[in-house]
Amino acid sequence: MKIRSRASAAIKALLCACAAFAAGAASADQPTSYMPVDIKEDFATTMKRMQAARPAIDQRQQQLLEERYDLGNHPASGVTMSRGKPIQAGVRVKLPMGTTWESLSRMSPEDIRTRGLFPGKVLSVPSGAVLHG
Repeated sequence: MKIRSRASAAIKALLCACAAFAAGAASADQPTSYMPVDIKEDFATTMKRMQAARPAIDQRQQQLLEERYDLGNHPASGVTMSRGKPIQAGVRVKLPMGTTWESLSRMSPEDIRTRGLFPGKVLSVPSGAVLHG
C-alpha cells in the first residue's frame, strides 16, 4: 500500500511540475485571447474607454459585413414571418471576383480551400481590442 501511495504522489508531483513548466512556457509577450483576471482599471474608466472606441468598432464591423454579404432588401414574394416581416430571398454571401456557385460546385473541397474561395469567412470579434486595452 505504501508503494502505491508513494507512486501516486510521485505521479501527481510530476504532473504538477509539467503543468507549471507549460504555464511558464507561455510568454507574457505572446498575445492571448483570454482577458486578464486582475482588473487594473475601475469600471467607470473601462466603460468610458469602451464607449469611446465603439463608433470605430461599429464602422469596421459594418465594412466587413458589406464586403462579405449582400445586405440589400430582397424580400421573397408571398412569404413573411409570423408578424408580417418579409423573409429575404436568395444567397447573401458574396463570392470572390470571378467565382460563381457553378464553378465552386465543380471543385473539390481541397481546391476550394487551397485557392481561398470558401465564401463567408468568420467575422472577427468586434470588442476584443477594446477589452484588452
